[in-house]
Amino acid sequence: MDWLTRHLDSWGLTWWQVLAGVLISVITFVASIAVVTFVLVKLPPNYFHSSHERDFLVDRHRALRWTGIIAKNLFGLVLVFFGVVMSLPGVPGQGVLTILLGIMLLDFPGKRNLETKLVGRPKVFRMINRLREKFGKPPLFLD
Repeated sequence: MDWLTRHLDSWGLTWWQVLAGVLISVITFVASIAVVTFVLVKLPPNYFHSSHERDFLVDRHRALRWTGIIAKNLFGLVLVFFGVVMSLPGVPGQGVLTILLGIMLLDFPGKRNLETKLVGRPKVFRMINRLREKFGKPPLFLD
């Protein structure tokens, strides 16, 4: 313990800062799992099927629609960024699923193929459907 205290001092850290870092890490881990779970459970079972329409705010005023599209894409970029960070070793969180959520919000050519490729990974697909089953939702289906 003395060795650790000396190293913390040499790095300019206090025990309170280390504790705060651990708490922030735990809170972000729990929050990421909660958000990912909520979104994946709320998705319609055919979301990743080609028959599912993806138009966003089509019946709204043009200015509101464009504002919504820009905000949705910015939030998607933030999620992809944090998903990449959470995919790094030693960083807690659901990296691949957070990247998937970010991609689902972004608008770019080839998006559906990329989503299907990510969700179609057997491990990811099984985990998503097990999660949905726990909440009494039907499994997702792909093309």
